[in-house]
Amino acid sequence: MTFGQGAAIFGCSGPTLTPDEAAFFRDADPFGFILFARNIETPEQVRRLTDDLRASTGHDAPILVDQEGGRVQRLRAPHWREWLPPLDQVMQSGAQAARGMALRSRIIAHELRAVGIDANCAPCCDLASDSTHPFLRNRCYGSAPAGVATIARAVAEAHLAGGVLPVMKHMPGHGRSTADTHHDLPTVTASPDDLDATDFSPFHALRDMPLAMTAHVIFAAFDPDRPATQSPVMIDVIRNRIGFAGILMTDDLNMQALSGSLAERTAAARAAGCDIALHCKGDLSEMQAVAAAAGRMDSASQTRAAAALAWRKAPDAVDIAALEDDLAKVLQGNAHV
Repeated sequence: MTFGQGAAIFGCSGPTLTPDEAAFFRDADPFGFILFARNIETPEQVRRLTDDLRASTGHDAPILVDQEGGRVQRLRAPHWREWLPPLDQVMQSGAQAARGMALRSRIIAHELRAVGIDANCAPCCDLASDSTHPFLRNRCYGSAPAGVATIARAVAEAHLAGGVLPVMKHMPGHGRSTADTHHDLPTVTASPDDLDATDFSPFHALRDMPLAMTAHVIFAAFDPDRPATQSPVMIDVIRNRIGFAGILMTDDLNMQALSGSLAERTAAARAAGCDIALHCKGDLSEMQAVAAAAGRMDSASQTRAAAALAWRKAPDAVDIAALEDDLAKVLQGNAHV
């Protein structure tokens, strides 16, 4: 299996790939790409863009998106379905929450694969509480670790059945954050034992998944100075205490929870042990700085990358109309177990 050796995932500036971007991607050879609303117009346009992105590297590069539902949904009506925020659907579905989220996720995977997107930044394994910042809270699946793990597993497996790689986030847990990491750096003060029993628990339950994204959050009990994304201590927690062996990418390096230049942010994350630097903005000069600081994947990251991509397969046959009917029954409380 061949794949991009550059230790980065990049966005692009608009709905079409520019010649300068194509030339940069050819040289940088990134592991993958990520799309945002600025890149999305029509199904035909998105399909051309995903084809062009892959052609620029010469690899079947994974192409990611954030299609959680609710506020965090890049593909929207009229061309794609609109979805409730995850926590709203979970609460509406009651005892059928895992089944409902699996049905929804299989439909989402079908829509993504149709336009050449084969990785979704979901499930969200963070635990919701009354103090969780509103930017995150209704993106969660609940507050009980076992329940969140069950739903997250259902979401991940439904994506895989649809030929879409799940990217669980935000490892090792973002739910205790009372700040929005787009703007501020939060600190979590819970003890290691408390974290093992709560925030870390859903990630431990899904530790076999192929890809995960870090949290720009300080866990003071382990490393009081550095956010997990840039902390060797926290990457060790993720690898050995939680047991995750897949590809670990950063959350977006442009988020202001991180300090320093983009090159410094990237270098710190890579030195800490993140396999992949995620840069979402689509600004060419910034991408050049990130690519230079991220460098190439080492042999351990390459092994993890090959293993992660081996999870990617052709979608199972599916009757979308039947899934939609089943989901409607779940949301109405009339589903059959």
